[in-house]
Amino acid sequence: MKLNILFVDDEPNVLQGLQRMMRSMRGEWEITTAAGGPEALDVLQRQPMDVVVSDMRMPGMDGVQLLREVQKRHPEVVRIVLSGQSDQEMVLQSVRPAHQYLTKPCSDATLKSAIERSCRLRDLLADRSLKQLISRVDSLPSLPPLYLEIIKELESPYSSIQKIGSIISQDIGMTAKILQLVNSAFFGYCRHISSPAQAAELLGLETIKALVLSVKIFSQMNLSSMRILAVDRIWDHSLATGVFAKTVAAAEKKERMVIDDAFMAGLLHDAGKLILAANLPKQYKEVLATLRGAGSSVLEAERQTFGVTHAEAGAYLLSLWGLPFPIVEAIAFHHTPGRCPQKELGVLTAVHVGSFLELVLHNEKDADSQLDRQYLAELEMLHKLPEWQALCRQAFEEGRDHDA
Repeated sequence: MKLNILFVDDEPNVLQGLQRMMRSMRGEWEITTAAGGPEALDVLQRQPMDVVVSDMRMPGMDGVQLLREVQKRHPEVVRIVLSGQSDQEMVLQSVRPAHQYLTKPCSDATLKSAIERSCRLRDLLADRSLKQLISRVDSLPSLPPLYLEIIKELESPYSSIQKIGSIISQDIGMTAKILQLVNSAFFGYCRHISSPAQAAELLGLETIKALVLSVKIFSQMNLSSMRILAVDRIWDHSLATGVFAKTVAAAEKKERMVIDDAFMAGLLHDAGKLILAANLPKQYKEVLATLRGAGSSVLEAERQTFGVTHAEAGAYLLSLWGLPFPIVEAIAFHHTPGRCPQKELGVLTAVHVGSFLELVLHNEKDADSQLDRQYLAELEMLHKLPEWQALCRQAFEEGRDHDA
């Protein structure tokens, strides 16, 4: 099916230019234009759209106001800003309602890539209400101690960007949001990022202060979600998986970008559990009850309750947020790498193995069932498992000695 794309701009010449630029996509996209926010909302009321690409500065209803309305009325629609607007206050206001931010002038390749990347996984979620819920999410909950720690650090007259970067690197929700901002052009950075700490340094202390203290891009996990999830275990598992995935990728002498992406994908691979538990706590209780009662796997229980798994939910949101595709792909298939169309030793393999080895290290009873041995055999890498396990155990011991 064709993607329905709505371009919104108050300048007719800009809309005509966008239509010309996207002419090569006529076989795949159905393009509609609107001359402002009210007209765009009328279009959305009459016909379904997959993506809205809006300018920021428009008379009457600006781009931020439009995207907030789209988020409220049509949450399943992908929301992208395309603007030459450089006013920081307006950019800050767009951070929550926009999935991605592109700057004018924008090449056709950049625009196509942003739209395709955002919509690549839309078929993962067949349930429209779940798609609406996830598309509406603009932050992931953080561990309360880490949330309070970063607020305290930012409010201190002696704030340190290094300390802030370190706190962000320990938290799934903060890392995901910071990566969204630097992988899109919200603040002028659209480049490969090696770590959450580097992302924090690029944004700078004052910008992060404004984002966290004023815009409130981070949120604290509520008590009901904490009761449902074994949150400390999820965080420990995610952090260790990131380290182990990085260790595996480095052991295979992969390029720097793959090693960096392996760490961040490992850290974020269970983000979908936060999305589901924080937004659908009653249903997630059903998942846990199914696990206890029937002895089924977490994936089977999630699919029975939601129609999707946490892997697909997490990948869908982070795809909307514009994170690099190798990271999104690893999150989507970290339990089922054999289903991934691409069969290669890369980010996905490193995360799959890293997660398994973390479970083994903690003597989890179902650890062995989490490894796809056939997938590793097809890659001719199954024999590497003992070597990777030894390296990851060494990394774990070194990390524990450092913490002590």
